[in-house]
Amino acid sequence: MTKHRFLTVRPLTAALALVLALPLAGVQAQIARPSAVPRLTMPAPPAASATAGAATQRSADFIIAVVNSEPITNNEVRVKLLRTEQLLQQQGTALPPRSELVPQLIERMISDKAQLQAAQSSGLKIDDNAIESAIQTVARQNQVTVDELRRRLTADGIDYAQFRSDIRDELLISRLRQREVESRIEVSESEIDAYLREQQSPAGAATAASPAMLNLAEILVAVPENATPDQVAALQVKAQQALERARAAGADFASLATEVSASASRSNGGQMGLRSADRYPPLFVEATQNLRAGDLAGPVRSAAGFHILKVIEKRQGGGLPDAVVTQTRARHILLRLTPQLTEAAATEKLAGFKKRIAAGQADFAALARENSQDGSAKEGGDLGWAPAGAFVPEFEKAMNALAPNQISDPLVSRFGVHLVQLLERREVPVSPRDQREMVRGMLREKKQGEALARWAEDIRGRAYVEFREPPV
Repeated sequence: MTKHRFLTVRPLTAALALVLALPLAGVQAQIARPSAVPRLTMPAPPAASATAGAATQRSADFIIAVVNSEPITNNEVRVKLLRTEQLLQQQGTALPPRSELVPQLIERMISDKAQLQAAQSSGLKIDDNAIESAIQTVARQNQVTVDELRRRLTADGIDYAQFRSDIRDELLISRLRQREVESRIEVSESEIDAYLREQQSPAGAATAASPAMLNLAEILVAVPENATPDQVAALQVKAQQALERARAAGADFASLATEVSASASRSNGGQMGLRSADRYPPLFVEATQNLRAGDLAGPVRSAAGFHILKVIEKRQGGGLPDAVVTQTRARHILLRLTPQLTEAAATEKLAGFKKRIAAGQADFAALARENSQDGSAKEGGDLGWAPAGAFVPEFEKAMNALAPNQISDPLVSRFGVHLVQLLERREVPVSPRDQREMVRGMLREKKQGEALARWAEDIRGRAYVEFREPPV
């Protein structure tokens, strides 16, 4: 399988960049806490205006903006605003004034709607199996069944049909981005060489005083909003036990995060991604400022609960990484889509393989050798040891959500439909080869970020937008 680096771009203010995820990610974060799920209650209605006509107009939903003839309503903005503020509070990030937050939020909604329209007009389709697989992933990442997920969404006033529609929209936009931008980004060996030379030069060394870049992983033991002192004490003990397990020789932090954490980042082994320090909550930066890669901190208390933090990577001013690398060994079965083999048929076939393996009626490696349409087939689907970011995001996201020896549900990538089994994980020091791959990832992220920003600006620029009334 071809390997690629990837990046999810959120080109807004630092606070908003942490939380203005697309619908699927937003729902993950909302239900991440196993109890006391935040209620999406609407804010109190505005004070009565001077005239009865104005009061009547403001009491009902109304259109904020029209994007290529499709409306964005006041209620949509209010719901999105509440979700965003909840996520900021859970992450311990100070809330920006609504006078700053709301205009950026509306602009983001306009951009997303324009991208969705472009995806719909491109002919891309998302079938029901892909949507159901995504919903199952959301439920699995939050350690609930699909039925329990549905109950929680209903309890929080989120219509399940709308939730399903939001996931379809997210998948559509994601596939359009993959096709139009992400799949076209490449980094040459000469670009890596030039970067390494720059970092080894006196001018490159001078960047050591620049703001730190961090990649932290976390385990969150969530604390309900109305927890009693006894409950808080018990959860603090649970967090301390998780820290001790993480410190134990041979402990697999990624597997522990998958097992214990209530954070949305658990699907990525707890890793929150390489970013500048000012894009992390200040309490995370303070707790890890004197630590080296591989060190642990915590439990750190925030409004969301108790956090165990691990420094995955730390560098100054974009220089070379001071890191240990988490490597993953997995195997897969890939079925490529053809006019004769639809996505639904491939998904059904791989689901059948999974059932046979679970029942002991078939061996994964044997099925891979017989059926996988990939160069790894002769190795029983074994992809070897790979660092984080080595695979395309849709594949890696599913792989990172697995515990050792666990098999995923069928998942769709740009290459076809996969069945993935995680074999094991390990942490190793950065080798020269790994360092080059990390630099490749850094450069790819930069190029992809710039390309995605230009692409999003182009989509937004070509959209006809008419602003109607200000939100309330």
